[in-house]
Amino acid sequence: MKGAADRTVDMEENEEPRSNLGFAQYRIRGMDCAEEIAALKGALKDVVKVDELQFDLLEGTMDVPASVPAETVMTRVAGTGMRAEPLAAGSAVVSGSWLERHRRTLLTVISGLGVFTGFAVHLFLAGLEAAIGSEGFGDQHAVHDVPLAAVLAYGVAVAAGLALVLPKAWYSAKNFRPDMNLLMTLAVAGAIGLGEWFEASAVSFLFALSLTLEAWSVGRARRAVEKLLSLAPPRIRIKRGAVTEEVDPATVPVGTTFIVQPGERFGLDGVVVDGASDVDQAPITGESVRVPKEVGDEVFAGTINGNGALEVRSTKVASDTTLAQIVRMVGEARKDRAGAERWVERFARIYTPVVFAAAGAVMLLPPLLLSASWGEWFYRGLVLLVIGCPCALVIATPVAIVAGLAASARHGVLVKGGRFLEMPATLNVVALDKTGTLTEGRPRVADVEPLNEHTADALLAVAAAIESRSEHPIARAIIEHANAARLDVPAPEAVNIVPGKGTTGRVNGTQYWLGSHRWLEEREQETPEIHQALEQRSRSGRSVVVVGTDDHVCGFITLVDTIRADAKQTIAELHDVGIARVAMLTGDNQATAEAVASEVGIDDVRAELLPGDKVEAVGALERDVGRVAMLGDGVNDAPALARATIGVAMGAMGTDVAVETADVALMTDDISKFAWLVKHSRRTLRIIRENTVFALAIKVLFVVLTFAGYATLWGAIAADMGASLLVVFNALRLLRG
Repeated sequence: MKGAADRTVDMEENEEPRSNLGFAQYRIRGMDCAEEIAALKGALKDVVKVDELQFDLLEGTMDVPASVPAETVMTRVAGTGMRAEPLAAGSAVVSGSWLERHRRTLLTVISGLGVFTGFAVHLFLAGLEAAIGSEGFGDQHAVHDVPLAAVLAYGVAVAAGLALVLPKAWYSAKNFRPDMNLLMTLAVAGAIGLGEWFEASAVSFLFALSLTLEAWSVGRARRAVEKLLSLAPPRIRIKRGAVTEEVDPATVPVGTTFIVQPGERFGLDGVVVDGASDVDQAPITGESVRVPKEVGDEVFAGTINGNGALEVRSTKVASDTTLAQIVRMVGEARKDRAGAERWVERFARIYTPVVFAAAGAVMLLPPLLLSASWGEWFYRGLVLLVIGCPCALVIATPVAIVAGLAASARHGVLVKGGRFLEMPATLNVVALDKTGTLTEGRPRVADVEPLNEHTADALLAVAAAIESRSEHPIARAIIEHANAARLDVPAPEAVNIVPGKGTTGRVNGTQYWLGSHRWLEEREQETPEIHQALEQRSRSGRSVVVVGTDDHVCGFITLVDTIRADAKQTIAELHDVGIARVAMLTGDNQATAEAVASEVGIDDVRAELLPGDKVEAVGALERDVGRVAMLGDGVNDAPALARATIGVAMGAMGTDVAVETADVALMTDDISKFAWLVKHSRRTLRIIRENTVFALAIKVLFVVLTFAGYATLWGAIAADMGASLLVVFNALRLLRG
């Protein structure tokens, strides 16, 4: 419920709100919970479509379409008892004055001192029983029974405790939108009317304390996200000729050489141009093993240099680094609400009016129908108002989601929103590509077998020439093998990539084709001997590239790709956590695919698939089995990723397209990260359910105690505060991952 600590922004009068893709951003002072978001939606519904508004409860911000005048937004928000402050484009959000930053805490302290002082005075002058109002209800505690000095102290406690609540309560009452602020205000007013000054002040103080502690607790989740930003150093050393200079990374253009000493963090993404070291990439990938880096290797902002000094040429500006993308994505993910959050919001809209109605019935029906004491049942109705406050319910879910998102980012798993954090827990099928997912994606040439009077070197040179225009892992393996053999690779002409089949091109005036066994069959150039040879190699788990002309087959190149060491264990873990089926969707031949699947434990193999076939396969799995996650490289498998219930991009670090296209991006190509995500998702949902059940159980218990006559106002608010804090701290356990 309660959001981030209040902060102000320094800006000139003529500054416009910060705009992001057609949205203007405002900091909303006093936006502390989901109920207040509902009030903001109601206030702005006449000037903007409600579904166009975006809220970040933890940061206390609201995004409004830039077409809505800032003055209109600020006026409408002011009517709710809150305040909108435009965030100026390019400005930083700063802390403001000490009084502004600590206003809530200060008011809570004043309220607490008021309760203590009033009780001490009351106790000294009237005794314990009168001070706590324990001998009865209603008229027995008229206001004149409380010493004036105690009344004044209790009054200070009430005023300080409700100072931030009353404007919102007034808006709630004026617009017939009952919320927790109105609940508390009416309960306090009712207690004062009954002469229960101690309880009125205690409720005010405990409610204020609850909001303060919740703001601090929720702030922990916000700071866990903000901590990602601190991974990049504030200054880096750049080379200017023979001298170095420390500068802000935000001012460094692409192509600048900067120096990273041992133990320092990289301030920008770049390529090593001098030196060698090992780099701790755990801040980005979650991996504990250091990665060797030398000239030509990529490095990323936020990672930590090892023992060697490096010179790095920047490849991205500070705002576009992989780390910046992660921070930006996590921030946007917080605005994409999970299904559980939406359910709680709908529940609260019904729940709060029901609480009002129930409290009214408790106050009126027993005295009217049973001639019971008006004072006693009015008091019990007030207790019901207090315990009915939905604080614990509305705070538990958003904190759990944000903590879950932050923990995922720390583990190298970038989840694009709350709903995508929920989905892995409900999956039935996981579909995986083979190359680069189950295998390392770095095939090597095992054999070059020429036919029809061609030589091995000539065959390899032709293949390398045609593949020189491709970035496919198999193409790179062939080129590397040719380079290692120091072959003279000719320049190709008219190279054309045929998706799902292979490549054609002209070399030294001759038209060649390179491709799969299936393409060979389609070209009707296969002989029984070639078929047998290819099948034999496929059954051993090897991939074969056939090279030919329009007249004959020139030979074939056999490649092997190493199966990932953890692939078998990960597949077993997916089955253990309840995934009904793990499927392989690959463009490789059937025999090779089945060999790999058999080794790692995959139970559904679909091979020789074109990109469109993968889309159809995902659809068929969804119809036959249920929710499908598709794991691929985020580029070649983009259509299948989009078709799946949830698309997961592998090895996304440094790959902008992968980060942008998928619902989840694994920053490394380690598929065990997805098994971790499934477990993490289920843990997140379990904690949300625990919090919901616990919050409701506390309320049911106090309802029973209320009707039995054992519940008090201050006890009810103390229980509600305790429940709110417990569910928040339970949710924050997710930060440990």
